[in-house]
Amino acid sequence: MSAVITIANLRKRYSYAKRGRGLLGGFSPQHVSIDAVDGVSFEVGRGERVAVIGPNGAGKSTTLKILSGILEPTSGEASVLGLTPWRDRKALAYKIGVVFGQRSQLWGELPARDSFNQLRHIYDQDKAVFERRLGEMVERFALADLLDQPVHRMSLGQRMRCEITASLLHGPGLLFLDEPTIGLDVTAKAAIRDFIRDHARDHGQTVLLTSHDTRDIELVCDRVIVVNAGQVVVDQPTGQLRKRFLGRKVVTVLSAGPQIVVDLPGVTRRASEAHAVVLDVDTRLIRVEQVITAALAQGGVEDITIEDPPMEDVIHDIYASALAVR
Repeated sequence: MSAVITIANLRKRYSYAKRGRGLLGGFSPQHVSIDAVDGVSFEVGRGERVAVIGPNGAGKSTTLKILSGILEPTSGEASVLGLTPWRDRKALAYKIGVVFGQRSQLWGELPARDSFNQLRHIYDQDKAVFERRLGEMVERFALADLLDQPVHRMSLGQRMRCEITASLLHGPGLLFLDEPTIGLDVTAKAAIRDFIRDHARDHGQTVLLTSHDTRDIELVCDRVIVVNAGQVVVDQPTGQLRKRFLGRKVVTVLSAGPQIVVDLPGVTRRASEAHAVVLDVDTRLIRVEQVITAALAQGGVEDITIEDPPMEDVIHDIYASALAVR
């Protein structure tokens, strides 16, 4: 498998002046440096779908910005599709698609159709090829009713479907996604995950994704790179990581009575208060359905929610495990 992305000892240091009290009681600037990316190295092969995960401030977004040519590293090397991103940014832009969940590449006052047409001219795309691609994505993403609607009037889920469409209209072989499902409801997340996975598989597209949502990782990516404090901590296939670290669910039970007690193997109480209990469920030992059945059997259950554990908890477990074997 040929490498689409190669990173070697990549570093990005930010320096800034911080006001501090001097020896004579006055204020003088103190120079502070932070390594957002600190010696990261890895490769991504053609057609791989890779998640880069880690806590806030771990260096995930900074790494993606370097690879897409937005930032220049302090030191180290990177090659993306045979180009050096920060030196060949214009040439690289024609070969990659980029979606940053918090920033839009569409024109807010314009209908989505006009934004798409503007992007066709920016990327110098053949009209027939462009219309074929747009037609495929309009059908797959159910965009027909959105094409003539100004982007600023769309819901977040609608806009993100249009953002991903915009990033793919020029046929890039590599897609960078930074928190593509952040803030979306369950239905919108599912639609975007399915589309990204299926499109990448059908077109042999390489995907590099950051996310705080474990379902993005499990359902889209076949490999996970964990970074912490700017360094790679773990690099494993998703299947291996799932068996070790993604085998838990958080079940919250609200009840009319004072408390629901579920005493089963693989179930621990995470928190509780009057009329509510939060349970950690190890799905390698017991099915969530069994836990729900046991709770319902006690009567008085008013609501049950099932969630993934916070990504910070998952990463903490991964990081602790990595340190233990060093």
